[in-house]
Amino acid sequence: MKKIILTLGLLAAIGTASFAQCDKSVVLNSSKTDHLDEAGAVTRTVDETAQINITKTTVDINVNEGHKMTGTIVENTCNWIAPFKEGKSVMHLKMSNENGEEKKVTITIEGKGGKITLLFEMEGEPGDRVRVYIDKFEEKA
Repeated sequence: MKKIILTLGLLAAIGTASFAQCDKSVVLNSSKTDHLDEAGAVTRTVDETAQINITKTTVDINVNEGHKMTGTIVENTCNWIAPFKEGKSVMHLKMSNENGEEKKVTITIEGKGGKITLLFEMEGEPGDRVRVYIDKFEEKA
């Protein structure tokens, strides 16, 4: 009985920590971008800066301090064992660029072994998925 209570307590603590992580606003910074084809093979790599601001409801992306996209999170699945070290978030968004064009986008943030990547997939463009390597992340107050 003690083992069951201990296990349930541990699961509740992990679930609370995971939910707390998912509820925070963060800023992710990157300096390298890979463009991938449909099979996931790298077609080109670009050295460029990207800043991704994520809140509970929105995602704002700024590439090279010029190309901007903003989106509203429609659905968010979040499961982090260790905040921004081990785990995964999958966000479905409606995003628009500077011209007001709106697209459905899926963003997957994944942490493995303390390394974080972000995969950006735009509906209707399966041959140009974008993966960025997160150099730094900060929680926003």
